[in-house]
Amino acid sequence: MTELRPLDSGFMELEDADRHISLGIGAVAIVAGAPPSRTELSGLVARGAQRNARLRQKVRRAPLDLTAPVWEDDPDFDVAHHIRWTALPTPGDETALCELVATELEERLDRDHPLWQCVVVEHLAGDRWALLVKAHHSLVDGVSGISVFRSLCDAVTGEPRDTAEPKAQRTGVRWPDLVRGVSRLPVAVPRSAAVMTRGLAPLLSALVSPAVECSLNGPIGRQRRYVVARAALPEVHEIGTAFDVTVNDVVLAAVAAAYRDLLIGRGERLSPDKLRVLVPVSMRSEQAKYTLDNRVSAVLPFLPIEIADPVERLRAIRERMNRHKSGGEAQAEDSVLALAGLLPFAPLAWTLRLLARIPQRTVGALVTNVPGPKEELTVRGQVVSELLPAMPIAMRLRTAIAVLSYAGHLTFGITGDYDTAPDIAVLADGIEQEIRRLRERAMLRRPSRPEVTRP
Repeated sequence: MTELRPLDSGFMELEDADRHISLGIGAVAIVAGAPPSRTELSGLVARGAQRNARLRQKVRRAPLDLTAPVWEDDPDFDVAHHIRWTALPTPGDETALCELVATELEERLDRDHPLWQCVVVEHLAGDRWALLVKAHHSLVDGVSGISVFRSLCDAVTGEPRDTAEPKAQRTGVRWPDLVRGVSRLPVAVPRSAAVMTRGLAPLLSALVSPAVECSLNGPIGRQRRYVVARAALPEVHEIGTAFDVTVNDVVLAAVAAAYRDLLIGRGERLSPDKLRVLVPVSMRSEQAKYTLDNRVSAVLPFLPIEIADPVERLRAIRERMNRHKSGGEAQAEDSVLALAGLLPFAPLAWTLRLLARIPQRTVGALVTNVPGPKEELTVRGQVVSELLPAMPIAMRLRTAIAVLSYAGHLTFGITGDYDTAPDIAVLADGIEQEIRRLRERAMLRRPSRPEVTRP
């Protein structure tokens, strides 16, 4: 059995604290041709589960959470528990698919079994079908979640190893471990205290700062909406080269423009401190690429929605993100999570449970950017034409945007609360329009080619 890491456990506590949310992360693969038979699909999924023991394990929690929950083998593991078949109504267009994805984001995964599921979607227009792979956030983050899907594909470059490393079975309250953990604190804490203090200062300030009222933050219901925006990755690279910024800077600039349109449409006043967003930062090493757990930290920048000019907005994003990166916030959070692993679990769990029930009013949205496969994937020889990311919402965040790159494409999966975010299509339109505007401005910066005089 293997203990859940503190962040993994935290996602379970967060879901337990709010009956309106489900913390399943999804990826939807659009595949050409007809879907496989049930027997073929079962074999495909069984092969993927065989590659990683974590997919055959469920969570067991100790009474009163006196010790950390553990991943343990499911003695009744059956692939059939994790496969569902459904079909879209005529005409099987993207609107119908997005409605189905929204419904799937509402459904909680069954904790009596390993926390993942595959949904086969038939009758997709254009002679296509879809495969939705969903896993609980306690099991995967964005990067490791993509590895789950890759394990179902035909030719997986760098196939994931069986990374659920077994440990000796331990039960009950492990007092020697608790004593050893506490005894290490006098050494571990001072060693990283200065770094953590410097990095956490901006984050703590953000969390206690008075929040500007924004319609993006507030209670959410059970139902969801889901829409998609798209961009060509080479065009985003072209923008980055022209303005000396990263792909993530371009992504955040497009998102800022979209939220600007949304809030203007709602008649809200724009200000520099109007919209703070949670931007996860991967702390995953290449060696842990296929390990199923969470290895992320985060920064909390304000989006410059008050700036009207696209290029000025992009430059403001670059400056703000550089400032957050140089401040060491993500590294400080990662150090705190590592330190949490040395603490007795019971008070940590009770503290997380309490914090999860306190309404946060500082952050207005979540934007996560995940690098996906660069090469085109296939399932049973059929080409995966698109990968659509699907992110849950929680903690009073009425919208969340997941961005995924795949085979030269960039896809934005936008999730919204059904009742309080009926206009999330504005976000999809705004993202695509902003990338077009930035590309036009980038093309104007190209040096003109000198005319060649023919002899």
